[in-house]
Amino acid sequence: MTITLYTLRGADPACTFSPHCWKAVMALKHKGLDFEERPLRFTDIARTEGGFSKTVPMLRDDGHLVSDSFAIAEYLEETYPEHPSLFGGDGGRALSRFVEAWSQSVIHPAISRIAVHEIWELLDPEDQPYFRESRETRLGNTLEGMAANSPAEVAAFDARLEPLRALVKRQPFLGGEEPLFADYIVFGALQWLRIVSTRWPLAPEDGVTAWFERCLDLFEETGRKVRARAG
Repeated sequence: MTITLYTLRGADPACTFSPHCWKAVMALKHKGLDFEERPLRFTDIARTEGGFSKTVPMLRDDGHLVSDSFAIAEYLEETYPEHPSLFGGDGGRALSRFVEAWSQSVIHPAISRIAVHEIWELLDPEDQPYFRESRETRLGNTLEGMAANSPAEVAAFDARLEPLRALVKRQPFLGGEEPLFADYIVFGALQWLRIVSTRWPLAPEDGVTAWFERCLDLFEETGRKVRARAG
């Protein structure tokens, strides 16, 4: 049976921007598995698969449902062990857990503060009230207030990536010579920013930019198939 991956879209169905969904897309591509992507609006999620999950990504595989990007990666690793490994062993799985914690505590909040108003602009009108209320409550400011502070957040963003920058000076990917799920975790965050924001904070000569470009080129340039807003 076909694997179905539910992802998140803006008003334009082709604007699939969620960082967590991009992790799952790249994990499926890494495994070499065929799948159908079904982008949902925020307000569609609770009506999908009988309300199985309040968030995406959500994966259906032969009647089996999984939500959460890391849980999806672990499911794929265990269900398809004959395909390329996403973790390269227990050490890679532990590395991925650390990278996820760093990304979600440092990178994701910074991107939210940079781009939250721009994300709202890209959403279907039916999604905009939910998004405004939930994000203003979570971030403690209006969308317009965060937009006014965005230039300062862009200026501070470069320093937040220093751990990644130091590593990719030594090797092409977090996984070494080839990418692992740890790479897709950070890639998903920067792909989110690339798609939703007109403000790209990294210089072309930055080592992180070179790493990100390598990730965009993976799997027949899967990451490039969604247009960059800044471009």
